[in-house]
Amino acid sequence: MARGLTALQVVATTPGGLTAQQVAERIGVHRTIAYRLLTTLAQHRLVAKAGDGRYRPAAGLAVLGASFDNNLRQLCLPRLRALADELSTTVSLLVAEGDQQVAVAVIVPTQVSYQLSFHEGSRHPLDRGAAGIALLASMPPRPGERDLVTLTRERGWVITHGEIEPNTFGLAVSVPRLPPAPPTCLNLISHREDVVARGRDALIRAADELSAILN
Repeated sequence: MARGLTALQVVATTPGGLTAQQVAERIGVHRTIAYRLLTTLAQHRLVAKAGDGRYRPAAGLAVLGASFDNNLRQLCLPRLRALADELSTTVSLLVAEGDQQVAVAVIVPTQVSYQLSFHEGSRHPLDRGAAGIALLASMPPRPGERDLVTLTRERGWVITHGEIEPNTFGLAVSVPRLPPAPPTCLNLISHREDVVARGRDALIRAADELSAILN
């Protein structure tokens, strides 16, 4: 099962698709084993083999994705897209999972010549970066937590610099949700401090709007 899930993950994160041989190399198995895994995944409509011999994500993944947190990503996408274009920078939706922050959606603006982005599904420690701090601030206080977490809990937003990626500013605001939903936040990233500072009020408004939608 572990190999099958790993094969699914590498295909799902490669937009151009992968051949069976490439999957085998990525997950460290013989091509025959990779082919069997891909055949099983295809039977369950999680991947599909195209005419060029490459395997790509199939429609079955959409069903699985929709089941995550009551279709959280799809519910938030319209507002995220509007926000990214309004602020002309990348915005993302993240949730806390254990001691990590996980990117559920990452949206880049459409009318800019330069884009700063990262992969959906990427993970980072919960105690680093604006998103992680905002997620921690939406939880009960923990012994030894950073002063920045306490401050964020008081004012509702946080800006960090270079904690996840060098020379990158991050702004995050928690999205209030009812239990048992996981801690959730909106995040904005840019190499420019003025863009991040200017986006604060819009991000707060968007977080309130998403809170109303999700609750």
